[in-house]
Amino acid sequence: MTKYTKKNGLSRRTLLKGAAASVTAAGASLSAPMLWAQSNIVLRQAGTGVSAFNEIAEKAFEDLGITLEMTALDSDSVTQRVATQANSFDIADIEYWICKKVWPTGNLQAMDTSRITNYDKIAGTFRSGKLTPTSEIAQGTAPHTVGFTTGVDGTEFVQEESGWMTLIPTIYNADTLGIRPDLIGRPISNWSELLNPEFAGKASILDISSIGIMDMAMVVESMGEYQYPDKGNMTREEIDLTIGIFTEAKQNGQFRAFWKSFDESVNLMASGEVVIQSMWSPAITAVRSQGIPCVYQPLEEGYRSWGGGMGLAATLEGAKLDAAYEYINWYLSGWVGGFLMRQGYYSAVPETSKLFMSEDEWGYWYEGKESMGDIVAPGGQLLEGPGAVRDGGSFLDRMGAVACWNSVMDENQYMVRKWNEFIAA
Repeated sequence: MTKYTKKNGLSRRTLLKGAAASVTAAGASLSAPMLWAQSNIVLRQAGTGVSAFNEIAEKAFEDLGITLEMTALDSDSVTQRVATQANSFDIADIEYWICKKVWPTGNLQAMDTSRITNYDKIAGTFRSGKLTPTSEIAQGTAPHTVGFTTGVDGTEFVQEESGWMTLIPTIYNADTLGIRPDLIGRPISNWSELLNPEFAGKASILDISSIGIMDMAMVVESMGEYQYPDKGNMTREEIDLTIGIFTEAKQNGQFRAFWKSFDESVNLMASGEVVIQSMWSPAITAVRSQGIPCVYQPLEEGYRSWGGGMGLAATLEGAKLDAAYEYINWYLSGWVGGFLMRQGYYSAVPETSKLFMSEDEWGYWYEGKESMGDIVAPGGQLLEGPGAVRDGGSFLDRMGAVACWNSVMDENQYMVRKWNEFIAA
């Protein structure tokens, strides 16, 4: 498996050695890809780390001749970079709730959907907001609500497909709690278990306020403490109630740690120091690839979801802008989608990703079918043998049970202040 340079604690993620390192793949094609290679096109990609893998950069150079410089940061750091350092990146690989924070700065440019080859194959969740024609849209910052703008110079979000996108969607997922079933020894069915005193000193929640507050809300509702009219847009009183419940739990010794990085969450769970916590899908994969039992536990109240996409810096123009569009079109053409779906994500263009997965892989990861043979991680480690079913079942079962999206609230500044008080308490 590729060795990852350590940056901000993300040693298993990409991080091609800071913002200045690049990937040069040997054996690149001498035909079309070399046109870009001979132009010395370098694209600086800043993102949250969830999809920043060396393998993607290497494959992009092999197929396109475009050199990627990938930097993986935590969500708050990449938000600050895109919002305040307009000349420090070319591509922002970010989540949709982050778009709500950075789009008003003018540091991203609207993207012309007529230049996106597979636009018509992008999942409905990103276009209409509906998984199926009869789906209800979950609370929070659903991707389609911040996915379109009025035009090439658009500054406002619009709810309908306008031909101009803020981000081109790439991946999404239904997130839940990760557990160590071997150390817990009984069924876990509810979000409220995160605050069960049985797990005092062995629970963890992620320290990213716009995501963590939504996990908190799922727990509060599960406990029967409060039912939010819209947990994606809380009032100050609701924020106080939510964080107050968790502050009391913290003071009673419920939490072992608060994590920001992929590696931290993996280490906490793999070591057994934590047995129940907020987790991301590739972190579950990383723990299980070590031969350690770890389950992405389906819960009765449903999932907290997120979506990610690629945004283009407002400074991009000319050949570099053309190369960025070609890179994004390549990204949606299937190889990357297949690679990331083996991490447990869903591709925004599933139709092309299916072409780069075996029938058994597609059945396991997407359709919720029993595996016919071994299911392996992208690095080749065994995850499951024959007869296994994915945690939570099929794509429709999992994404159809989304209760809320990661969110930026009207009272965001107040929420962040109260969140920081909680972490410091």
